[in-house]
Amino acid sequence: MHSNRGLSRRSCLETMSCSWGTELWDQFDNLEKHTQWGIEFLERYTKFVKERSEIELSYAKQIRNLSKKYQLKKNSKEEEEYKYTTCRAFLMTLNELNDYAGQHEVIAENLSSQIIAELSRYTQELKAERKSHFHDGRRAQQHIENSWKQLESSKRRFERDCKEADRAQHYFDKMDADINVTKADVEKAKQQAQMRHQIAEDSKNEYLTYLQKFNKDQHEHYYTLIPHIFQRIQEMEERRVGRVRESMRVYTEVERKVLPIVSKCLDGMTKAAESVEPKMDSKQVVESYKSGFEPPGDVDFEDYSVSMKRAVSESSFLNARGESRRRSRSKLWPLLKRNKLMSLLASPRQPPPPPPTSPSPDGLQNGPQSPQQPKEPLSQRLNDFMGTKHKMHCLRSLKRGLSLKLGTGQEDYSHLPPEQRRKKLQAKLNDVNKDIQKEMDQRDALTKMKDVYIKNPHLGDPDSIDPRLEEITQSLEKLQFEAHKYEGWLTEVERKLLEKGSESQRRQSSHFDSQGNTPLTNNYGQNRESPDGSYTEDPSTENTMQFKSRSTEFDDEFDEEEPLPTIGTCKALYPFEGQNEGTISMAEGEMLYVIEEDKGDGWTRVRRNEDEEGYVPTSYIKLFLDTNAKGAMTYI
Repeated sequence: MHSNRGLSRRSCLETMSCSWGTELWDQFDNLEKHTQWGIEFLERYTKFVKERSEIELSYAKQIRNLSKKYQLKKNSKEEEEYKYTTCRAFLMTLNELNDYAGQHEVIAENLSSQIIAELSRYTQELKAERKSHFHDGRRAQQHIENSWKQLESSKRRFERDCKEADRAQHYFDKMDADINVTKADVEKAKQQAQMRHQIAEDSKNEYLTYLQKFNKDQHEHYYTLIPHIFQRIQEMEERRVGRVRESMRVYTEVERKVLPIVSKCLDGMTKAAESVEPKMDSKQVVESYKSGFEPPGDVDFEDYSVSMKRAVSESSFLNARGESRRRSRSKLWPLLKRNKLMSLLASPRQPPPPPPTSPSPDGLQNGPQSPQQPKEPLSQRLNDFMGTKHKMHCLRSLKRGLSLKLGTGQEDYSHLPPEQRRKKLQAKLNDVNKDIQKEMDQRDALTKMKDVYIKNPHLGDPDSIDPRLEEITQSLEKLQFEAHKYEGWLTEVERKLLEKGSESQRRQSSHFDSQGNTPLTNNYGQNRESPDGSYTEDPSTENTMQFKSRSTEFDDEFDEEEPLPTIGTCKALYPFEGQNEGTISMAEGEMLYVIEEDKGDGWTRVRRNEDEEGYVPTSYIKLFLDTNAKGAMTYI
């Protein structure tokens, strides 16, 4: 038997197919320890996979939060930044990163469902199976131990009975040899010896029976029961090892399955990086900030020495003043600083000069100034400041600048430069057209629903749809009106940009033709950017028609106020030169239109013609406030 076991051990090592029942027949306790260690290893591996799954979930959550943190926020200034290729590429990278985080969530989910849950369930089943197998082994061990105890008990009894029989036989032989002993005593001793021999014989038979039984049980125990139990334990352990192997394979497959998608995410990030176009971003900067204006031309030379050579007379003085007023309109914004303009608005107006003591022209025309009166409200000074077209032109430019600073844009975006205005109008028109299409789709759907209700009244009341159709019709009319309005503004801006482009080409060709000769006089109307960031026009001083066609580019935003109606006439009692800002000169006896009465400050606003108006001292004129002002002028 031992030789057979040695041969089986060698064949086990050679063929790698071992049986625990034959090779480990006497290692019950060690097998119990080994299988317990196997279960502990399985639980430890399950815990490892669980912690790995938690790490994947945590990593995916952090990646998603990072991607969400840098995502484009709606209705924010960042939307303007995403017109550049770098920002769009960054947004694509964030989206790919979000998908990348999703793959790590897939890894965690698959690890949890395919490994952790399965191993946890299998561990419980393995514990129950191991307990059952070792319970059977202990029961078989207990059975063979009981059989051994019975054999030992019968052996000891047989030994005792044999000794008792020997003593009884020895006593009988002694009594039989003694002549002094009675025959009855000898017979009694003989019977006692025979009884002891019979008891010993019975004990021997019992011992033989128990010995045979034990040998049979032992053989069955070591060659049948224990090998069978150990074989089941071996199969259980091999299944455990196989399950660990399968779990390790699934562990790698779970991550391998997401590698193609992860690779696509990385390819998407690479594609996003390759989509960055420096030239395109540079072009986008031009598209974003191009104003559509032309660079300023040469500044005209203004010869002020001409007026010094003229004879000082009433007519020459008035002509020089009119020319100075026309030139003042063509001055550029850089020559008129903002603080200077505001100081002009805020400075107190001087009181009117007292009337001369005699009506002769030699009398005091601009007498001594009286002490300054308290400052008037800014609104009053603003009205006075707008007495001439030049001042209204400056004020419009100031209002444009303030609207840009405060962000209060116009509905037609007239506060923007032409090119930016065109883009804004086009974008707004596209949005309105989308809304129109959406409303039309809703109208068509409701119309079809109404037809269905008409054909099938049991489905619904057709009249219940009419209020909604009416509402959509009104909304469509409103949107179509807005679309027509924006189309008009867009057409106007495009026309002006086209005219400006053709004029710019003509100016450049004219400038190149005249290079090397006398410098060209730059009298064309030029759009300028004021120091405060607003936009205004530079009206021409040579060609009135050019001025009117070009200076209207932004005048439609802030239309000039309608000229004040005449409320009467007045006659100049004394000559007045009007050297202060906002005043107008007049000759003695001259008739003028009155457009604004004296408001208590001693000045009356008058008008000579469409281009000249201003303030004169009330004490220098005689008022005729009636409704036939033009008739009075005709009379004069």
